[in-house]
Amino acid sequence: MALITAKGSRPHRVAGNIFFVSMLAMAMAMAGIYIALILPMAISVLAGLISIYLASTLILFVVIGAIAAGFEAQNSPTGLTDGLPAAPHFFFAGLATLLAMGDIVMIARKKITGRQPIARHLWRMCLAYFIANGSLFTGPGAAPFPKSVRDSGILDIPEPLVLLVMIFWVIRVLATKWYGDKPATSSISPNPAS
Repeated sequence: MALITAKGSRPHRVAGNIFFVSMLAMAMAMAGIYIALILPMAISVLAGLISIYLASTLILFVVIGAIAAGFEAQNSPTGLTDGLPAAPHFFFAGLATLLAMGDIVMIARKKITGRQPIARHLWRMCLAYFIANGSLFTGPGAAPFPKSVRDSGILDIPEPLVLLVMIFWVIRVLATKWYGDKPATSSISPNPAS
């Protein structure tokens, strides 16, 4: 809903608020972290924390946790932590570091205008949604689905679909005149003529 309504409009704000709350509460973030801590499965904790970070903002904890889990895997006799090698943990540490660096650059600029804040908002929300979809449909969250559904390939559809939507909207905002060059505020309509 947030992707198809005018930026700053009441339906957009309501959809955005619902998305934010659901990203914090849904099984792919909070419940995924809870389940992963109980099972344990550190990679699910890291994915859940990055999803929460993208929808809100706690990155140092994610980086430290991911690096610690990666070193734990590297130093274990099996080379694994919770059944995974060090690489996925270090990947999430790197991703979290890149996200933090992007935030630092934005803060240092003190002001981003025009299309940039909209594009940043789009990719952050879509990336959080992508990670959440991966946790639920192709990651550990897929276990409750019947085997016939898991084997059908239908659970592989949401992740690339979210990436395509993200790419479409980021390109549309940054590379076309669809949004215009006015400074972004919550009251600007996505239609430059309005």
